[in-house]
Amino acid sequence: MEHKPDIVTVDIGLPDFDGIEVSRRIRTFSDAYVIIISRRADEADALMGFEAGADDYLIKPFRTRELKARVRAMFRRPRIIVPPASAARQARHGAALVPEILGSVAASDGARGIQQPAQPASKIDFAHRGLTLHEGTRQVAVDGVPVSLTRSQFDILLVLMENGRTIQTKADLVRRLRNEPYTTGTFVSAKEERAVEVQVSNLRKRLGENTRRPRWVETVHGVGYRMTP
Repeated sequence: MEHKPDIVTVDIGLPDFDGIEVSRRIRTFSDAYVIIISRRADEADALMGFEAGADDYLIKPFRTRELKARVRAMFRRPRIIVPPASAARQARHGAALVPEILGSVAASDGARGIQQPAQPASKIDFAHRGLTLHEGTRQVAVDGVPVSLTRSQFDILLVLMENGRTIQTKADLVRRLRNEPYTTGTFVSAKEERAVEVQVSNLRKRLGENTRRPRWVETVHGVGYRMTP
């Protein structure tokens, strides 16, 4: 994008191109927030949008105040640029490139494609079975190799690593992504919980997790998620 926008709105019903595909292509070279606007209220369409890299899915008709509120919520999250070189490296290793909200930065030189040394131990806030996370720089590594995560994926992983073996429900994770305290008791829809399931699934793919024998993220069926022992 020539002008490097902070936010892009995409109508899912474009006359010459599918809005879902537009979101997917934007996400290959830009970390701009993407809001899909659609008349389709079906959950499957919304999930396709999130899987294509959208940050939000807004159903027509909507009020301008609602759009502004959603934009303000997005800007409360840090905006981190993922260098193109890191995405290429992820693709070569077979990682799933399905971003929603761009998160941590792979430690590489985006301009020259030169990988930098792994983050030093002094910068590691959490470590578990070869997985390390530094909250301040939003960096994640597996066995010393940087991993690029979306914003939501990083935030979910941070919550899980902070709480260890304490189960985090899907509603807990939804509220964390909203930047709300766990105790607010605000309503969490089934669609939002399903979106978290998609986020966790994509997080596991990025980490190279074997879902049958998880190394890091454990599913507690009917409840939520927690870190493995």
